[in-house]
Amino acid sequence: MQEIKFYSGENIPLELHKTRIVQKLHLVPIERRLEALYEGGFNTFRLSTLDVFLDMLTDSGTNAMSDNQLSAMMQADDAYAGSQSFFRLQKAVEDVLGKKYYLPVHQGRAAENILSKAYIKSGNLIPMNYHFTTAMAHITENGGKIVELLYDEAYVVNSSNPFKGNMNIEKLEEMIRLHEPKNIPFIRMEASTNLIGGQPFSVQNLRDVRALADKYGIRLVLDASLLGENAYLVMKREEEFKNSSLGEIIRVMTDLSDLVYFSARKLSSSRGGGICTNDIGIYKELEALVPLYEGFLTYGGISVREIESMAVGLYETLDETVICQSPNFIEYLVNELDKKNIPVIKPAGVLGVHLDAMQICSHIPQSQYPAGSLAAALFLISGIRGMERGSISNQRDEYGNETYADMELVRLAVPRRVFTLSQIKYVEDRVNWLYDNRELIGGLKFVYEPPVLRFFMGGLEPVNDWPQRLMAKFKEDFGESL
Repeated sequence: MQEIKFYSGENIPLELHKTRIVQKLHLVPIERRLEALYEGGFNTFRLSTLDVFLDMLTDSGTNAMSDNQLSAMMQADDAYAGSQSFFRLQKAVEDVLGKKYYLPVHQGRAAENILSKAYIKSGNLIPMNYHFTTAMAHITENGGKIVELLYDEAYVVNSSNPFKGNMNIEKLEEMIRLHEPKNIPFIRMEASTNLIGGQPFSVQNLRDVRALADKYGIRLVLDASLLGENAYLVMKREEEFKNSSLGEIIRVMTDLSDLVYFSARKLSSSRGGGICTNDIGIYKELEALVPLYEGFLTYGGISVREIESMAVGLYETLDETVICQSPNFIEYLVNELDKKNIPVIKPAGVLGVHLDAMQICSHIPQSQYPAGSLAAALFLISGIRGMERGSISNQRDEYGNETYADMELVRLAVPRRVFTLSQIKYVEDRVNWLYDNRELIGGLKFVYEPPVLRFFMGGLEPVNDWPQRLMAKFKEDFGESL
């Protein structure tokens, strides 16, 4: 797609869609936002949307649906078994992802559960370019362990490396030789690496991983939840594919993979998910688990209306004007924050903008969860709900000890075609103010901690009265402004 230039010389992203359905937002007073934080245990997951202005928690299930997706939902076939809606989705999976055999599941973590139940045994190791919270939880629940194999530059905040999500090929082969292929049920590649800033991997890197998988007889599994955006950045950054279409790049990536699973909440802007393959043996290994955990093989726990919208959404993943909007908005906001010397993950990735809480809140020790503190502080002074992607999102080891994250990030998700440019500029303004007043942010401590996926449900409280002091400074600078 050609770049659209402005006569003024400004470099701003242009929306290639129009808004036809709107939803009212709420910007409540800061006093109410402080109350909401205490009610929600300083966990942004536990906030009510009535208290949230811009919901940048996640892109999962929050992408804007198209008019064609909404209209397709009206033709759903409600049959429990053998629904025609399923067969339309199955054809879309084959057309877009190139896989003949498709198993529906209600979302991405359901696919992770089935894969883990089928393949993980106690003591198994799963090499991956980086973990995702639910993937790690399912693997460890079934007795396996993850092994993250990134190049060192993946952890560099301010970098120009276009593919920080690449798997370290040398470390991968060393690990396979050390632990033997029989103890490695599959290699997992995530497109794109969610927890280190939505960073993509290159097609060449995937080819190199495939070569090692073939050499040692190990299956290659692709988490394709953000495959469209990863393919878009391949088009922009990998010389070989600069003149390729999104569809061509996607097919190259899926053809290299034995098994592809995805969250449709991300991939196709609908609710649902799936596992697909061209290997009938793999299909048969997984088939019986879908009715056991999800639903019958032609709905898999997904509403048939969502199945219809998923089919349309998969085809729309091939449309560059659909896929480019979120990465372009993310790049714009990353660049604007970087101009103000605010530490943010670079280069811009997919899914969202990632603030580096380790630097912004360098005065807060990791034991007091700087990323969680920054997420709470940002909500307090703006109504913007981001997600902690740091040590709160980690889990304790088998002995109950805290395991600190490699990076302490606050993710500000930018779902497809949801926010306007003025709203993005509001985010820039409030993050800028908070950065200038960052010394007022204090730490958090757990008061309620579930044993698994604590970041979803856990409750925290501030270590002192820093939220009140931050609110006082906000009112001093902004008066009665919301």
